[in-house]
Parts: sequence; structure tokens; C-alpha cells
Amino acid sequence: MDIVKSAKEIGSDISKGVEVVSSKLADAYDNLASHLPFSNLAKRADSSFHLEVDLPGVKKEDVDVKIEDGVLSVTALRHYKNELSRENYYICESAFGKFERRYTLPENIDTEKVDAKLVDGRLTLTLQKTKKAQPKSIKIK
Repeated sequence: MDIVKSAKEIGSDISKGVEVVSSKLADAYDNLASHLPFSNLAKRADSSFHLEVDLPGVKKEDVDVKIEDGVLSVTALRHYKNELSRENYYICESAFGKFERRYTLPENIDTEKVDAKLVDGRLTLTLQKTKKAQPKSIKIK
């Protein structure tokens, strides 16, 4: 009977360990997600895609946009404020440093026709479909 009791105790310990690890992973994910820039994606009537990425406090020269193997990457660097010191802040929720967002693109995006603009901390990307993938109206005779 001691073997059964020991097995139950080991099973209980493993179960508690799994709960602790799950909780820690959830906390780590929440922390990571809070440092990613927010983004909005919309499909327009002309079949283009409109992507907005919030990058407050980031300068144009500190943003890199790339498409590789069907993945659009937006990498940015937000510099630390010179006046930032732990003695002056009770709480500082601003994210500083390098961060990146990746978006898997549909195969029908024309990677040669991507337009990117950064205005007032918002990066706006317009992604066009290839000519072949764009809708075509058929005239009825």
C-alpha cells in the first residue's frame, strides 16, 4: 500500500508543478505581449491591405521594415529617455529598447508594391495584391 500512496503523492506533486509552470508561462507571455506595439489590419475595397503599427516615441531612422519568405517584419528601437532614473519614477510602464512584430502575408501580396509611412508615431503600410489576385469585374454583354 505504501507504493500506491507514494505514487499518488508523486502525481499530486507533478500536478502542482505543472500548475506553477503554467502560471509562470502565462505571466511571461502577458509581460511580453505588453511590450509589443499594437497594430490594426484592414482590407480595403480596392483589395489592398492597410496595416497600422503604433510606434510612439520612435524615429523613422530607428524603424526597419522587411519582407522575407512571406513574412513582414517591423523592427523598431525606442531609445531610453535621458532623464529616466529609478528615483524619479514610482512606476514606469513605457517600453524602451528593441522590439519586433511579424505578420505572415498571403501569397498573393505584391512585395514590390509596399508603401510605408511613419507619421506621429504610427507606421502605416499599404500592401497591394498581385495583378493576378486582384478582383476583376466582368462586363455582361
